[in-house]
Formats: sequence, structure tokens, C-alpha cells
Amino acid sequence: MQHLPRKPSHPIRPIAVALSLALAAGAVGAADNGKYRIGIVTFLSGAAAGPFGVPAANAAKLTVDTLNAGKLPAPYNVKGINGVEIETVIIDEAGGATKQTEEFRNLVQRQKVDAVIGYISSGDCLAIAPAAEELKVPTIFFDCGTSKVFETVKNPKYLFRTGLDAVVDNVAAARYVVETRPQLKTVASIQQNYAWGQDSWNDFILALKQIKPDVKVVSEQWPKLAQGQYGAEISALSVSNPDVIHSSFWGGDMEALMQQGGARGLFDKRIAVLTAGETGVERFKDQVPNGTIVGGRGPFGAFAPKNALNDWFRPAFTAQYKEPPTYPAYKMVQAILGLKAAAEKGGKAGMPGAEQVVQGLTGLSFEAPSGTVQMSRAKGHQAVQSVSFGEYQYDAKSGKASVTKVKTYAGDCLMPPDGTAPADWIKAGFPGAKCN
Repeated sequence: MQHLPRKPSHPIRPIAVALSLALAAGAVGAADNGKYRIGIVTFLSGAAAGPFGVPAANAAKLTVDTLNAGKLPAPYNVKGINGVEIETVIIDEAGGATKQTEEFRNLVQRQKVDAVIGYISSGDCLAIAPAAEELKVPTIFFDCGTSKVFETVKNPKYLFRTGLDAVVDNVAAARYVVETRPQLKTVASIQQNYAWGQDSWNDFILALKQIKPDVKVVSEQWPKLAQGQYGAEISALSVSNPDVIHSSFWGGDMEALMQQGGARGLFDKRIAVLTAGETGVERFKDQVPNGTIVGGRGPFGAFAPKNALNDWFRPAFTAQYKEPPTYPAYKMVQAILGLKAAAEKGGKAGMPGAEQVVQGLTGLSFEAPSGTVQMSRAKGHQAVQSVSFGEYQYDAKSGKASVTKVKTYAGDCLMPPDGTAPADWIKAGFPGAKCN
């Protein structure tokens, strides 16, 4: 059965949605078909669908189809997973944490998935984490960034995150701002008022003050998630007149903020720092000023390296979906390849069981279009990678956007050692950090 998600509307320009989602027709017992079944959870509707959820779902389809055909570059050129064909059950992440917990149980208990890959919202991840351990199903968070995931589950067995958390994003952002704007004196904040926004601002301002103690905070704005209209917050930021405005806004909220703030001159003399800004590089056009600082939550999208896997993924995605892949698409591919590498680590052929997957993924080092991924934090359940920041540049003549003045920071420069709370590590001056 084919299921086409509703095409999301978008304040800057609509995204072209070309998505075919393979859903199983049955429920109980439907997995007894000799295929390795993966539940994929990502936003297919709402403001996060266009820039985040649909590209991630498209990346999942492209990757699974290519794996099933045995056409990925080595070391992923064995068909499917351990030679077993992959089947996906893709569901919409919209609806909130309570709904997602119910949907997760349905995926495991009724749809009989062998593993789950998903979740963009930090709130959803915090709700799903204990359920993954309870139901004993390998679960990979491909995107959500709250550092509290492994506080909710302190000794995980089945839960993994192959992406990075808010700590590394914001320590890197603080380093980039100080290195490129050494005269910085004042900073303001606008964040979505939930776990992701709260963690992001806390980590950023702690790191910034550790590196540049004399910086002053002149405004903090906390709109609701998906609020959409930011007139009051933009007015408050304008009045406070900071040198830099930090925001962890993502998806439609981020693009709405930049469009509305730009129309009111908020960024004429103030630099915005967008830790999740990479998804807007191909969408901002001339509605965002050049010099806006953007991150991609790791070495993804515009920041991805040249390697055989990226040489496959970026052209293949662009050809199929008529636009380059952004960081959520890269992170989805990364999660799927991590699952495959884990299942095949021991060399045991045939259908991999849950224990085989979790043993293989714990502490694993594997390759992705973003480079090498080290599962070396949270007792082998949390990925470590580098993080890059750069400045948005749009050329009106060519109609092309790019990221310039890129700086890359090693993961071990940005992430605290296991057993150390991020805030304590930052306040102590980043002990043990390995920075180039």
C-alpha cells in the first residue's frame, strides 16, 4: 500500500515532496515474511515536515531501496541487512509525546518491527526513551538533540543516538562566535520553550561566558514551540540591541523567525547564530542577510566531507528529489547505516536478532556520508563527531547560496567525558577537551 504525506506549506517556499512509503497491510503477524522490518518515525505533516521530516523520510526510502538492491558503496554493498531484505513502516511524528508513545508501542507490539529509527522532537525522545528499554527493541534516535536523553535512561541497553546533542552544537557555536567576532559584548536569545531550546541556550551561554567572561545577556525570549508569529519577541530583541542573537529554532519556526525579523530590520546590524540553520541554506534566498552564522548539527548537509558514501548519497538524493539533502536527511542515512553495520558486525548471516544488533552497535565505529561515527559516549550508545559552523552567503546573480568561513571542531573538543554533567564540565573550563 502506498501512502503519500500531505504536502506541507512553508513561509519561504514550498518543498517538492516525492515520497513513497511502504507500509505493511497487516498488523499482528505481518512481520513473519522473512524481511527485516524497521519502523521509521519522522514528521510528515506540520511546520517541521518540509525542512526536516520529509527529507529524512525520503533519505530513508532512498537508502533502503539502494541497500535492498545491493548498490551502496563498500562496506555496505551486501544486500539488505545480512542479506535479508529490509521493509519499512513509516509513521508521522506529529501529535505530541503521548501519541508518539502509543505509536511506538504499536510499531513494536502490532507491527512487529525489528528496530525503530526516528524522532526529531526532543520532547518525543524523552518520552520514547524508557519505552524502548521496557519493550526491548533496538531504538535509534537519529536527530533529537536534548542532552537529557541519557539522564532519562542512565544505563541504556536498547537505546542509541547516532546523531549529536545540543551540548556539542552550542559549545561549537560559542567558540565560533568568539573566534570570528572577538569584539562581541552583548548577546540575546530566542528559543522554543521546551527541552531543546532550554538546553541549547543554557549550554551556549555557559560556554560563551567561560570563553569570554565579560559578555552580557541583554534579552531572553521564550516563545512556544510552533508559535509561528514572533512580533513581540522581535520587538524586545530590537530594543535590547545585542551584537549577536542566538537561536536553536529549527524547521518552520526558524524560517518564520528569520523572515519576520528580516522584514523588520532585526538583523540589519545584528548577527543571528542559528545552530540548526543548515536546513535553510537552500531555502533562505535573499530573505536572510549574508553573514548569518549557521550550523548543521554535525558534519552534515553543506558541511559534509567528500567520501565514497557522500559521493553516492548527495547526487542520488538530489537527482531523485530535485533538491540537495539537508542535515536531517544525512542523519537518517547515518542511523540506517549504523544499524546495518551493527547487525553485520559479528559476521553471522541471516535475520539479526535484537541482542545481535545492540551488541554490535554498542561502542561501534562505522562509516557514513558524514565521515566516521564513533559510538563512544553514554557507555557506547551516543555518537561523537565533529561540528562545523560557517556564514550564509547568497549570490543574487546566480541565485545560489553557500556557506563560507567554515570552522570545524572535533567532537572530543565539544563533548564532556562519560559520567560528567555538561553544565559542570563547561563551568570547570572544559577539562579533558581535545581541541586542535
